[in-house]
Order: sequence, then structure tokens, then C-alpha cells
Amino acid sequence: MDRLEAMSVIIAVAETGSFSAASRRLKKPVATVSRMVAELEARLKAQLFKRSSRQMTLTDAGRSYIEACKRIIEQVDDAEREVSGEYRTPKGDLAITSPWGLGHMHLMPIAVEFMNAYPEIALRLVLTDRIVDTVEENIDISIRIGNLADSNLIATKVGSVRFVLCASPGYLAEHGYPREPAELAAHDCISIDSVAPQRSWKFIRDGREIVTPIRSRLTVSDSEAAIEAAVAGAGITRVMSYKMEAARRDGRLVLMLEEFEQEPWPVHIVYAERKPVPLKLRAFLNWMTPRLKARLA
Repeated sequence: MDRLEAMSVIIAVAETGSFSAASRRLKKPVATVSRMVAELEARLKAQLFKRSSRQMTLTDAGRSYIEACKRIIEQVDDAEREVSGEYRTPKGDLAITSPWGLGHMHLMPIAVEFMNAYPEIALRLVLTDRIVDTVEENIDISIRIGNLADSNLIATKVGSVRFVLCASPGYLAEHGYPREPAELAAHDCISIDSVAPQRSWKFIRDGREIVTPIRSRLTVSDSEAAIEAAVAGAGITRVMSYKMEAARRDGRLVLMLEEFEQEPWPVHIVYAERKPVPLKLRAFLNWMTPRLKARLA
């Protein structure tokens, strides 16, 4: 069995979800694709895919193996191109994921500039607030907000975001400016929850966490809606600082109780270690890291 060919086959099956779709991509008969996967599993003495009537998904063993296969094939491709002199500039596809708001506000402009500078690299941006399985969805780089779990991934801190309290000048002129978290119980608060209104918010006083009851008169499903409601004068809301920054600069929102804020949440660029680092990945990391740091400063 040609190992590189077998690796290409299982990558195609994993990415397309079926033998038939992989056969169309590879222009090989379905029987050939199925046979090569079966032979590889027999040689490895491990099941790489869970099979069902609808689709095929990777097992835990399959995930780790296919990730190694991708690195090997990419390294071989890079070596061949380097030796043959086919190209000296980065080329290929990259997939990046980030939280929805951060992606739209910061990642998207950086990505557009990058594509103009590197016309032979194609980007796929996955902007979502759900937890993304980077192996399952073939993600090269993740931008994550919050503390990271221990892993073998490489993480570079590029900044932090605050969790801030804000309201419109008009609302504060009419209802007063709270000086203590406890005063929020007398204010109209805009909470963010898709299921039920929030009953309290957490703050820090003298290095200790305190839980403060709030009166949530309006509950919305996302922070963008909460910011719009706050700008319209519906009350006080609490969101990540980068999401309301434009409205603050324009004077449409005002910060308050800053001395009681929780610790800022770190922002990291995260990616799997590869040796050597592919040119396309190195190019994007070198481009994005300083620009994202500047935007989050």
C-alpha cells in the first residue's frame, strides 16, 4: 500500500463524511476508497471511523492519526516545492476560527488586508461563539477568549478584554449614576441569556468576588442586541469591552463601576505545533499577531 496515497484517502473521507463523496473528490471508485480504508485499519489494528447509515465520523484514534497524516503530507508538499523551486512565497488554504463579535470587528479586517498581501493564500473564517472541534473541522488557528485548558497546543497571548458595565448618557441622566454594585437593584438592567433573565452579576471588591442582585427588565439572546438596547436607553448592560467600544467612542454609551470589574479575560492565538511550520501558517501568524495586539491594546 502506498502510505501517502492511503493518508490522502482517509483525509478525503474524514473531510467529506462518506466513501462516495471522497471517491468523487479523488476521482477513484468507491470500492477502491473503501478497500484502502479497510486495509489501513487492518494494518494499524485500529478503527479510524465510526460508520453509520448517514455518515462516517472519526474515532479518537482516527482524529490523532489523521492530524499526523495532514502534517506529514503538508511537509512532503512543502519539501517538494522547495526543492523544485516551484514557489518561494506562501501558498495554500488556512482555516481560522474566533468568537463571532471579535471575528467581525477585528479578525475580518486583518484577514482582508492579509489576502491582499498574500494573493496565493485562501482563508476560511469560522466566526462562532460555539466551541469548535479544531480537528473535526480542520481548523489551523483559533482565537480564544478566556483562560485556556492545559494542552499541547501553542498559545500566544495577544491582549485581554474587560467585562464592562455601560448605559446611555440619557438613561443615566434620568435614573442616576450607580456608585456601588448594590445600587443596580434599583436600576433597569439588560441581561443576556437565551433561556431566562439573569438574577445577579458578579463583581470584585477588595480582591474578593461579590454577587450582586439585579433587576432584569429586558433579557436578550446576544450581546449585540443588549448594546443596541442600552444605546436606546433601555437600561444598564454588561458586555465584553471590545463589543461596545465603538459606541463608547461615539458617546452613545458610558462606562460605570470600573473599579469593581472582574479580572480581564485573556485573548490567545492558539494552534497545533508543526515542525517545520508551514509557510502559509507562519505568514498569517506573523501578519495577524501584531495587528490583533494593536487592536486589543
